[in-house]
Amino acid sequence: MGFSAFQNKIGEEMRTRNFSIYGQWTGVLCIVVCFAVGLTGILSNLVNPILLLFSILCFAFSFIIIFIEIPFLLRICPTSAKFDTFIRKFNSSYMRAAIYGVMSAVLWISLVKSASGLIAAAVFLLIAAVFYLLAAVKGQAFQGSKVLGGQGVAQMII
Repeated sequence: MGFSAFQNKIGEEMRTRNFSIYGQWTGVLCIVVCFAVGLTGILSNLVNPILLLFSILCFAFSFIIIFIEIPFLLRICPTSAKFDTFIRKFNSSYMRAAIYGVMSAVLWISLVKSASGLIAAAVFLLIAAVFYLLAAVKGQAFQGSKVLGGQGVAQMII
């Protein structure tokens, strides 16, 4: 698939006005932000154990989100049955809003100690939670991105 075809597919998905698609793409951004902020926090907070803990959590969140948002990876990565069962719980917009909300709340708690780059991850996670909550409240069926391995591929996993 060429770049223009990729761009067209993303454009089509954005025009659907389905908030679960927006949530999924925001979730992909959360993967990048949580990975970068978490890793940076781990490397720079070695003397501050509280922020180090929150940075490790943020870093771990990036890997959880990868499996939630890119369902094809459950098929190709060796994971335990317990982990697969945990990830499959997040197939609905309500459950995704809940997990993103919890992850965001955990990172907002890190502000009690001091302000850090974890705020960026908390904000992105909150935006994803809001998109998924809007999809659920509006009654929009969860619609996974075709570009990220949704639809046909996601059905094979379930």
